[in-house]
Amino acid sequence: MKAPRDVPTPLLESLKSLGLTKYEALVYIGLLRTAGATATEVHEISGVPRASVYPVLDRLVQKELVSVSHTTPKRFAAIPPDQGVENLMRRIESDAQSARTALDALYREKGPESRGDQELIWTIYGEENIKTRLAEMFKSAERSVELLATGDLLQRSVLSLLDPVPGSVPVEIVTDHWTGEQPSRFRLHLLPLAALCETPFLAKKLLPYERSGVFLVDDTRALLWMEGAEGQPSALYSESAGLVLFVRRHITTVMEWAKAAVQ
Repeated sequence: MKAPRDVPTPLLESLKSLGLTKYEALVYIGLLRTAGATATEVHEISGVPRASVYPVLDRLVQKELVSVSHTTPKRFAAIPPDQGVENLMRRIESDAQSARTALDALYREKGPESRGDQELIWTIYGEENIKTRLAEMFKSAERSVELLATGDLLQRSVLSLLDPVPGSVPVEIVTDHWTGEQPSRFRLHLLPLAALCETPFLAKKLLPYERSGVFLVDDTRALLWMEGAEGQPSALYSESAGLVLFVRRHITTVMEWAKAAVQ
């Protein structure tokens, strides 16, 4: 049997990031270097203490990284790396989904009165982060989705995010222009850009930018999307009663103008 060989630290760290302990990583790497080994031989090729070898092998079998023979003595062999890493990733994804479900249940158990962040306004940076928050808002909509957005922002970045909105939830859209066929799924209104920014605050925040918008879901969650001077978007998001009421009043005013414009 080969004597233990040094294992590159970056490789050990990569395996740790996939959920392996140091001993598990050393044993798996040791087995990859041989056609199969007994527990005693695993100790010799990996450098893992003899008393720890069997528990480590048991865990690696559970993680689908090692197979074991039904001979006496038992012999252990490494699952090929492609399959082994795929098995690890599948376990990680399963564990992450379970954790997400459990944490979400805990979060939703809190009533509005116990949620300290209800009165906070959060700043979100980067288009992908903003789109992720918007997608969450739209997907969880129960009563209404309303948005005022420039045509460029709406068609290039937002429209596809509306697909998961439940069919029973009305979607009202006001924009300054639209290119192509108008979607029948939504109520679409066209107004000049200045009309979308009726209040001084929104005019200051949104008018200078070609890509900007105001979004309100269920009258409980509001998001203001603004394009930065260097083209880097940012957004303000809140569930606070104050900002939601402000956005509610603004959207109501603009919607009234939009409906009056078609009469």
